[in-house]
Amino acid sequence: MATPVRIRRQLPFSPWLFAAPGLLVTGAFVLYPFVSTLVNSFTDRRTLLPGHFVGLANFRELLHDDMFWTGLRNSTLYIVGVVPALVVLPLLLALLVQKNIPGITFFRSAFYTPVVASIVVVGLIWVWLLDERGLVDSLLDTVGIGRIGFLSDQWLLLLSAMAVTVWKGLGYYMIIYLAALANVPRELHEAAAVDGAGPVRRFVSVTVPAVRSTMVLVAALSSVAAFKVFSEVYLMAGPSGGPAGEDTTLVMLVQRTGTGLTGRVGYASALSVVVFAVTVALMLLVLRTDRREEP
Repeated sequence: MATPVRIRRQLPFSPWLFAAPGLLVTGAFVLYPFVSTLVNSFTDRRTLLPGHFVGLANFRELLHDDMFWTGLRNSTLYIVGVVPALVVLPLLLALLVQKNIPGITFFRSAFYTPVVASIVVVGLIWVWLLDERGLVDSLLDTVGIGRIGFLSDQWLLLLSAMAVTVWKGLGYYMIIYLAALANVPRELHEAAAVDGAGPVRRFVSVTVPAVRSTMVLVAALSSVAAFKVFSEVYLMAGPSGGPAGEDTTLVMLVQRTGTGLTGRVGYASALSVVVFAVTVALMLLVLRTDRREEP
């Protein structure tokens, strides 16, 4: 006699039990802070005071805040200075370390080391190097060029922070490009070589079109990260944002405005909403550009 098979009825809420831990974490650390920031942006809340609804007053104040425009300018310049370098240089670096030659693993690890290093440690090292009494200025003074003062000039400080961001991000985007290059058919390079194309021509005609979607991804990721830059500029310029605060970025302004016992949480929330809106716009712009270039 056959053994009866028991069919257990699945409860309708069983899938939600498995998704509950992830949903709780997402709700507590992503959705709730986002909604709270959005609500606070329409209030005059301070650190120790609940605040009252003020409508669009915080956003109107932004338009007349010189520091807001300074932060927006510096964050925009950061995108212009960092993104092209992080799109092109990691690709060239990936092409360099793609070949399987003896010792190449060491160089891959060396190029990736800055990615896993603490940004605080990296920032302090570069501050020691670029300080007026640091190694770089001392060497320049020794050879007769003189001390430049990378961290005391408004534009040199911003360029130095950009250099640190590029140096630290090279290895991360190099790994992304290595994965993309592994999927490029070797036959395409061989066919181009047979036609007489040199290395530069093969790079432009074969490699770049094959990894174009990856380049768009890198451009999107690096644009958002560059616009939200904080640690590099904060460590090199200090809490004041460099000389007269001229190197302040938008995220630094959010931190400076919304912290402390007298922090203007409502105004800082309005700044955060603007940063969020601009980053979303950047993502949509890059994706729209990619779609237009598709055949």
